[in-house]
Amino acid sequence: MASDEASPAAAAAPAERIRVVGAWAGALEVELGAWTVPMLRAEVARRAGGGVEPDRISLIFGGRVLKDDPPSSLQQAGLKANAKVLSTLAAPDRGKAIAAQAAAAAAEEEHTNRLTRLWDAAQALSQRHTDGSFPEEDFNLDLEDQSGQKVMFGSVDDIKAVKMALMLHQKGKTFIKRDMHREALDVLAMAEEAFSLCDPKLIERVDNVPMLQLDIVWCYFMLRDVSHLEVAGTRLEKARSGFERSHGKDSARFRLLQAGRHADLAIYVRLELLEGVVAYHNGNTEKARGSLTSAQAKYMQLQVPDEAISILMSMGYGAQAAKRALKMTGYDIQSSVDLLCEEREKKIRRVQEDREIQKEILEQKKYGKTPMNKAVNMQKLKGLVTIGFEKKLAAEALRINENDSEKALDLLTDPERNCALQNIILSRRKRLSPGSGSGSSSSRAAASTTGSGVNNSQALVDTSTNVPDGSALEESLGLPVINEEAANNGEAANSDEAVNPEEEAESEGGEEANPPPFRDVAMENELANDLTGDALDDYDIDVSNEGQAISEYLSLLDSAATA
Repeated sequence: MASDEASPAAAAAPAERIRVVGAWAGALEVELGAWTVPMLRAEVARRAGGGVEPDRISLIFGGRVLKDDPPSSLQQAGLKANAKVLSTLAAPDRGKAIAAQAAAAAAEEEHTNRLTRLWDAAQALSQRHTDGSFPEEDFNLDLEDQSGQKVMFGSVDDIKAVKMALMLHQKGKTFIKRDMHREALDVLAMAEEAFSLCDPKLIERVDNVPMLQLDIVWCYFMLRDVSHLEVAGTRLEKARSGFERSHGKDSARFRLLQAGRHADLAIYVRLELLEGVVAYHNGNTEKARGSLTSAQAKYMQLQVPDEAISILMSMGYGAQAAKRALKMTGYDIQSSVDLLCEEREKKIRRVQEDREIQKEILEQKKYGKTPMNKAVNMQKLKGLVTIGFEKKLAAEALRINENDSEKALDLLTDPERNCALQNIILSRRKRLSPGSGSGSSSSRAAASTTGSGVNNSQALVDTSTNVPDGSALEESLGLPVINEEAANNGEAANSDEAVNPEEEAESEGGEEANPPPFRDVAMENELANDLTGDALDDYDIDVSNEGQAISEYLSLLDSAATA
């Protein structure tokens, strides 16, 4: 018959006595199996009095510090009846300082890991969009001039380095716009390293390099970091000489390319302000006043009258677009309208081009990967189709021959091998036809649906046989909108039509002979989405902070002169 009283086994464990010495001394009655280290610390802090916080108390037993993590009972920590525990009291802010140091170390480690991911993602994107790799996204990264024409210069390694530098520089500028100047400095340093991988002769007229120097010094200024005063002066000298090479004396070449517009005015406001600040802190007041006065004059030219903005808005243009156009044309209404029309036409052309690019990429995916994970070269495919070969047959010949046109042509012109190739394609279509149960969907198809819009960043290109002198070089990223259904349809077409031995082996339980490298998709998308798609974005700077700083330093110079 059950009893209403608790059995002896179910009774609470007896309390044991332990001795505490140090910051507080005395005996405590505790249940060793129930009490935890945080509970003991809190009790010692309470008995110590004076409002002592528990995190200031350290407990030592058996020559080791008792820790809260992982949580355990005093018994599990090794304490027994009559155990002796030493308690120490940290300085009032010591506990918080230790916690703050731990948090700072964790944040620094996270920041370092993020920088590593950024570098690796930029490197992977530039590599994949230069060496003909099988398309993982539904956009291309190309170098273009400001008119939207694709340009090629230097070696493949130079092109990869430029693409990588442009992506990292744009990421740094995104941080600057968010007032995250310390984070921006680290990313801009990586962009500078990427530019250093290029042939110096090829990029000596690229205005992204002096722009990068200017952005770095701007971060020094916004952080009020006077410790970089000397290196700031050196960087500004490089920036000015770089702008003169790319823009020409007094920006003559830039004005010619921009149809007489003053799109670069904001850049020189920032440059001359920073030159004045460095001169002021170096004690060269005369040079400081000259630079600051010139910066102030340019700043005033960028103050657009409200009446002019209203006129353009009455024509149907947005306030922001109208203000930018007016700043870049010296408030000339007709020139502003011309600029706005040009920009609108460029956007329309870019949308059309993006549709063609996406169509080509989806077609390219249908043909599958080469043995080395490359995509079928569409230019070489067009060449074979032009001379009369069936497109899908020519694509498969290129694919299995690693895009070697000569070998593909030999295969296509050999009747026996040509017939065998056709039989393979037909057999694959039958095996993977609807109802066979062998269709598959790639995870990469879903990853390719994340982007939309048109993105690029710009720089001026060196003179060469195929790049006009002083023209603007952009990194173009077309990201047309594509929904999941479209992506799956494209993948299905790939399964039906591509004759890919690697995929066949994989479907039979094997592994790819040359699996693609790991992709940090989230970081790659972050880099891609930061690209603006605006050829004039670098020159469209909000100079409000510059205006305040100019007035501040001119006031300091006036005060010093009257003292």
